[in-house]
Order: sequence, then C-alpha cells, then structure tokens
Amino acid sequence: MVTVKTIHTVQPAEPTPNEIMYLSELDQINAVTHAPTVHFYGPNTDFHYSDAIQILKDSLSRALVIFYPLAGRLHESGLGGGRLELHCHAKGATLVEAETESTVEDFAKQNFLPNAKMRELIPKMDYSNTPICEQPLVLAQLTKFRCGGLSLGLGISHVLADGTSAFHFINEWAKIARGEKTGILPVLDRKILQIEEPPKFEHTALTPLPLIIGQPDNTEERKKPTTIAMLKLSKEQIDKLKDKANKDKLYKNTSRPYSRYEAVAGHVWRCASKARRHVDEQLTQLHIAVNFRNRIQPPIPQGFFGNSILREAAITTAGELLSNPLSYASSKMREAIDQVTDEYIRSYLGLIKALPDVSVHRNFHTAWCALGAFYGNPSMEVTSWTSLPVYEANFGWGEVIHLGPGSMGFDGKSFIILDRDGGGSFTLALCLHQEFIDTFKKLFYEEI
Repeated sequence: MVTVKTIHTVQPAEPTPNEIMYLSELDQINAVTHAPTVHFYGPNTDFHYSDAIQILKDSLSRALVIFYPLAGRLHESGLGGGRLELHCHAKGATLVEAETESTVEDFAKQNFLPNAKMRELIPKMDYSNTPICEQPLVLAQLTKFRCGGLSLGLGISHVLADGTSAFHFINEWAKIARGEKTGILPVLDRKILQIEEPPKFEHTALTPLPLIIGQPDNTEERKKPTTIAMLKLSKEQIDKLKDKANKDKLYKNTSRPYSRYEAVAGHVWRCASKARRHVDEQLTQLHIAVNFRNRIQPPIPQGFFGNSILREAAITTAGELLSNPLSYASSKMREAIDQVTDEYIRSYLGLIKALPDVSVHRNFHTAWCALGAFYGNPSMEVTSWTSLPVYEANFGWGEVIHLGPGSMGFDGKSFIILDRDGGGSFTLALCLHQEFIDTFKKLFYEEI
C-alpha cells in the first residue's frame, strides 16, 4: 500500500520560450499516454527523505529550463484530422511524494515484476476524464520504503520522447541534482523531421494486423486474462542463442552476423507461436522498434529530443517460423530492419502526413488504454532497452539498483533489459495470456 503525502507542480526555474511547437509526423501517431518506468535505489543513511524530495524539486525545475517542451501541454490542433500541437507555456511537471511500508527487497524477491503493486509507484493519470490540455507531460513520484530505500517512478509523454530522448532527459536531470555540469544539450527543433515527400512504399506499421484464423476481430484476444513474467538469460545462454542463429548458412542473408537482439527476439517469437499452438497457416508478426537516427540522411543530430523510432514488422506463417531453425526468424527480422533506409523513412513520414485522420493510427498499445492497435496473439512485440543508458540516474543518494517498466498490461508486449550486474545478462519482461505462460517459460529455456 502506497500513501501519497504531497503533490507538487514543478515549473521551470527561469523564463522559457512561450511558443507553439511543431510536432513531427511520428509524434502525431504516438500514444497520448506516458511511458511508465521505475528506478529503484537502496537505503542510504546519509540522505533524509525530505532532502531527497527537495533535491528532486530544485533539479527538476532547472532541467525543465533546458527541456522546456516537457513543461508544456498538448492541445488539439486547428488543422483537424486528430492532429495535436504542443503549447510551450511552462505549466510544469507533476512531482508526487509518497511512502510505503513495503521494502525494496519485497520487490526484488518478485524480480521487480511490473504488476499492480509496481504501478502504485508511478503517478496515476485518468486519461478518460482529464482533457489532453490538462495532462502534464512529465509525471514523477518519489516513494520512500520502510527500509530506507527509494524509488523514482516516471511517466514521460510518448508524444514528446522516445526511449533515447526520455533517458537523455532523466540522466541530465540527475546530473543537475548531483551538482554536475550538463552534458549534451537537447536539440529541440522537431522540424528536422518535417518531410514534404510523397510515400513510395507500403508500410507494415500502418497496415491491418493479422487475426487469429476464424476470428472476425481481436475482441476475444483482448479480453483474455494476461500475466507477466521476468525471465533471466545469462550471457552464456545469450551467446548460445546467437551462435544458434548464425549457425545455419541457408538463412544467413547478410554479411553481418545476427545480433544478440535478433537471436533472442527471434527465440521469443518462436516460443510464443509454439506456446499459443498456432496452426501452420496462421500469419504472425514480430514488431520491432527501429531507431533511425543514423539511418536517415543527413543523420539526426546527437541530442535530438523527440521521436525517431519506426515500427517495423517481420511477418511469416507459424508453419514456416517453427519448421525452420532460429536463423529463419532472425533472417525475417533482418529483412524488416534493413528495409528502413533513408528513402523508406521519408516515404513513411510522407504517408503519415497524407493521412486524413492520424488518430486512427495512434498506438494505444499501453497498459493504460484499451483502444487502437493490438499487437498480441497471434503476434509479438519485442523491444530492446539494451543500448539505453538506463542505470545512470544517480540523483545523489546512490546508484540505480534496478530499472524496469512500470506496467505491462497487454498480451504480446515484451522488453529486453540489460541487467545491472555488468556481466552481459538480460532480463526478458513479458506479458502473455495466462493460458500460455507456463508452456512459454518451459520452451524458453528448453529450446536454447
């Protein structure tokens, strides 16, 4: 049980530009929700809770000067078609003080499972009854545990930031809290991605998703109860999967070896399809988040603050996926990733720009909304956080001992997270229908 003590509105410490900021086409189709994460910190007798909350308030107000768009609010655009615009007017972020009788160890014993208990460590937002123009773009909650440990639960607007940008903000905020100089300043000009070119390709991200054979829609799949698992993979197990993916020359369609991500995600895809008992003819997709910062020409400047993720999908039948070796799954992923070229990215942005209504394509695939696209059965979504600087947010009271998603409420959603120990191990955070989870776990380890 978490008890909220105080809710603060934190505004920028200095005057910031008062303007309406352009939102890119990718911003326009992102979820009007917040990406939930939780940082955990062990007990530190040198820090009082009151000191910690004051440090967070002061440093956040200064961070919001540099990242001033995060202190603004989204509004419906006069252009119509479901489009939004960003009003930068220093309304501020929400910072919650809370405490709980639980300990950090209580969460560690459950492998920091992103369940309902974890969700209490992040500020709540009633999306149904709160107008968009009143929703803060940054939600933060500092929770004190009985043991003296702390957690920082965060929700950062999907519309404003992808993972790279979100952790850029978080880690610069932490530097300010530690009294250090900030590093790379954010590049706030979103018109870098303003494209005036017509679409040239068909894009899987905006095409209908496959359904279970015999079902007219995904209503039944949405209703089924889900459960969450945190599955550890040692460096040795990861290396074994990578070797396995690269072993079969028949599907080695590139001079570059398949990566750890392509091997592990391909393994997850195969295990999910087998656990779900798909018939051979069943179409299945694996959704991949492709960071195109260095794929578009010229490359996006370092420090760009915004969204630069293009969702791609590898697609095949369950029969092909399971009758072939792991290298086949990895090869389908590689095909999807490699098609994200400069020309392809520009075509994708042009296609979104030409849409009469962007809201129908917004991705509400989060734990907080039950509308829009559904990436669950017969498909999967495997997102890698392994290249993100997720353990750098030391605000002065110690190193991060764990960082993970704050909630995962939809079937088929998963994250690969690099473990804190530095040994190269991964944790797979996975949400799957309850009826399939035990079989999945068994296959996940047996078929390595």
